[in-house]
Amino acid sequence: MILPGATLGVVGGGQLGRMFAIAAQRMGYRVAVLDPDPDSPAKCLADVHLEADYADPSALDELARLCAAVTVEFENVPAESLERLARSRPVRPGSAAIAIAQDRIREKRFITECGLSCVPFSVVRNRDELFTALARFESSAVLKRARFGYDGKGQARVDSLEEALLAFKEFGSEPCVLEKLLVLQSEISVILARDAAGATAVYPAIENRHRDGILDISLIPARAPQAITHAARDAAVRIAAALDYCGVLAVEFFISNDKLLVNEIAPRPHNSGHVTLDACMTSQFEQQVRALCGLPLGDPGLLCPAAMTNLLGDLWNCGVPHWEVVLEEPRAKLHLYGKRAARPGRKMGHFTCLGDSLDEASARALRIQESLVRELKGAGPATVSATPQSVQRGP
Repeated sequence: MILPGATLGVVGGGQLGRMFAIAAQRMGYRVAVLDPDPDSPAKCLADVHLEADYADPSALDELARLCAAVTVEFENVPAESLERLARSRPVRPGSAAIAIAQDRIREKRFITECGLSCVPFSVVRNRDELFTALARFESSAVLKRARFGYDGKGQARVDSLEEALLAFKEFGSEPCVLEKLLVLQSEISVILARDAAGATAVYPAIENRHRDGILDISLIPARAPQAITHAARDAAVRIAAALDYCGVLAVEFFISNDKLLVNEIAPRPHNSGHVTLDACMTSQFEQQVRALCGLPLGDPGLLCPAAMTNLLGDLWNCGVPHWEVVLEEPRAKLHLYGKRAARPGRKMGHFTCLGDSLDEASARALRIQESLVRELKGAGPATVSATPQSVQRGP
């Protein structure tokens, strides 16, 4: 075991790195963060901030020198960087698992090799493969870049050959996958922690609703049929075992025509898992610390139903949002990420509402969300839809 007093490293200083640092320091660890952004959200909390590129050899060597073990906050860390760190320090999760999640083509093939179902897809590397893929689906589809897509970026719905060619060009003619467009009943995620010996701690399934490709609200426990949530749990555990995974893993699922389909794998804490900070016995970030340090995993049990709502930069269009709207609610918890620049679509924070029932927590969250938007507009009722999107998207 790596015990409190040691220094833990995290590659990436965004909000996930910040929340990892909070969890680690609360448990008595020091934290070193590697991130090139001088204003990264984790910088002000880190005991050491290495302001350097993720591939900088000297910075990586310094991180290894300082730390007893290293983790990551996002999956697009260069594999070579993780391999360099792993020569002298435990790196959890390992580079092999992260490499699969970095690339949609590898990821989807891995999912099918695990005996699980995903959205029907075709690999697109050039114009000819794009033509063939469109002919296969004979309907609307979603073109997604194989790498570096998130929050609706790097993907486009295409309804014709012309639209597909334009999107492929906009994606730099880089390798893509073309997915059949499905009507979705709902989307859920399963988050688990797995230690080096293979023990797992699985959170209740989380129901997710999106707006413009970005997660809007997460509800725990998910309101999907029990048979579906049990199957999702089993699938997530199977994926983690096949990856020989150590750390926190999130698996996103689509439910379409009462069928469970794996959408994406995230080899890190997940946006939907922020709800565990207030709703569960052990948060996903404490589990990340525990798995990294070889500690026994914590209890993932749900304390009460909850609804987590993202706060995007759009709310800052007219200045600082009216936080009293959140803070006046005794069963709401506000989390801001310390980001200096608020941009449309940028995740600036979240709030979580607790309730004696999921309906109560959800209604409370929607009421606060509507009030924040109403204050932003300055007049009139805000229109905030609680209806989930009907087409698939990325993480």
